[in-house]
Amino acid sequence: MSESISKHSVKTAWVMVLFTIVGTLALALMHAQTQQPISQAEQETRMRLFGQVLSHDAYDNPLLQDNITIPAGGMLNNRESTELYRARLQGKPAAVVLQATAPDGYSGDIKLLVAIDKDGKVLGVRVIAHRETPGLGDYIDIAHSDWIRNFDAQSLQKTNDEGWHVKKDGGQFDFVTGATITPRAVIKAVHKALKFYADHQQAIFETPSGQTLAQ
Repeated sequence: MSESISKHSVKTAWVMVLFTIVGTLALALMHAQTQQPISQAEQETRMRLFGQVLSHDAYDNPLLQDNITIPAGGMLNNRESTELYRARLQGKPAAVVLQATAPDGYSGDIKLLVAIDKDGKVLGVRVIAHRETPGLGDYIDIAHSDWIRNFDAQSLQKTNDEGWHVKKDGGQFDFVTGATITPRAVIKAVHKALKFYADHQQAIFETPSGQTLAQ
């Protein structure tokens, strides 16, 4: 009787092992079949977003593959490490696309995507995440206002440090009456992004792809 029970237990165990193996293989196959379409969709979404700040004719290299890691903190104020993408034209540096964070928005962090050409000129800025008050703070979003285009063609050479403020504070940037905290935060973040680029320009383009920028 005990021998029969033992044989049954062994048989049951092998059946369970077999089902586990089959189930694992099925999940692995499903993952392999879905991973590529998901990854491709993410890349397409990213490239569409990049296209808002960087013209497609400004580079001829595979942008998503020419990237380096930027550690959290520093002048860009990102809470986690982020990727910086390098645009090149005929093998020469053309521009960068990076993420910066304004930590002092009215309702918290304002995350920005910033494109800067090789000479330190802003090509475009977009807000990619914020929690500012609807109707007041959301004018920084291109979907609601063209205000963010005020940064196009700006640079540290064109506008000195004193100019990187809202007009109310003696600077040159417009703002919506009653909502100065939000633009102040964004202006400061873009200004710091330009300074970050100026301080690390050579290292940015010389760091091997896939590695972390030394700061």
